[in-house]
Amino acid sequence: MLRQVAEGVLVHESEFCQSNAVVVHGRAGVLLIDPGVQEHEMACLADDLSDSGQDVVAGFSTHPDWDHLLWHERLGTAPRYGTARCAAAIREQLSAPGAKAEIADHLLETEIGGKVPLDLLGLITALPAGTARIPWDGPHVRIIEHQAHAPGHAALFIEERGVLVAGDMLSDVLVPMLDLDGTADPIEDYLAALRLLEAVADDVGAVVPGHGSVGGADQVRARIERDRAYVLALREDRVPDDPRIGPAAKPGWEWVSDVHDGQARRLARRGERDGMTG
Repeated sequence: MLRQVAEGVLVHESEFCQSNAVVVHGRAGVLLIDPGVQEHEMACLADDLSDSGQDVVAGFSTHPDWDHLLWHERLGTAPRYGTARCAAAIREQLSAPGAKAEIADHLLETEIGGKVPLDLLGLITALPAGTARIPWDGPHVRIIEHQAHAPGHAALFIEERGVLVAGDMLSDVLVPMLDLDGTADPIEDYLAALRLLEAVADDVGAVVPGHGSVGGADQVRARIERDRAYVLALREDRVPDDPRIGPAAKPGWEWVSDVHDGQARRLARRGERDGMTG
C-alpha cells in the first residue's frame, strides 16, 4: 500500500528489511525509485499505480545492491537510471557467469527465497558523469552522488517537495554500512557523504531511508548526527553508543550487531596492515 509522505511523494514499504520504494508524481506519470522487493509487492505497487491512472515514466536505482536493482514487467519499460559509477558496477557484477543464479541461491537462505523476480535485475541506464538532476518531466530531483556505501551511491533530493531519499543511509534500524572493498578511505568517504546530506538538511521535511522508517523534519539532523557518531566510533576503535546495535536493537533486527562486529573487525585488520606498511 502506498503512503503519502509529502505532496506527490509516496512510499511503499516491503516486508523484507523495511525496504522502501518511492513514487514521485510528475506531469505525465511517475518516477519510481528503488522498487522492490518481493514479486507480490511489486505487483501490488503496479496495481496501485494503475488504479490511480499513473504510468511509470522513469525509474532510478540509488546504488548497485541487488535489492535496489529490481523491476517487474507490469511496471512497464520506462528508462531506469543510475549514476555512471553505479551502472558500471552493475555491469561488472552481472558480467560474471552465473551472477543472477548466485543471488537467487543467496535468497534461498532467507524467508524470501524464490519470491523475488530477477529477470529484469540491473537493467540500468547510466546517466552521464556529474549529472545533477534526473531527466524527467516532474519535480526537480537533485542527485547527490557520493561513495559512502557503494560505488556511485546517490541520495535524491526532491527539492519542491522537501523529501530526501537517502538510499542506504540515515536509517533508524541499520547502522552505516561502509564500502570496505571499493574505496581507499571508507571512513572519510562516509563522513564526506554525511556533510553533503547535511548541506540540504534545513530544506528537508521528510527523509526516506532505503530501509527503515520515514523520518520527519525533526529527525533529519538527528539521523545525520547518529550516523556520524557511529562512523567516528569506528575510526577511533570505540564501541559505539548506538541504539541500533546491542541490547537496545529493535526486535528482529539483532543481526545488525553482527554487521557492526564484522565491519569493526575488518577495519581493525585494515589498520594493522596499514601500520605494517606505513
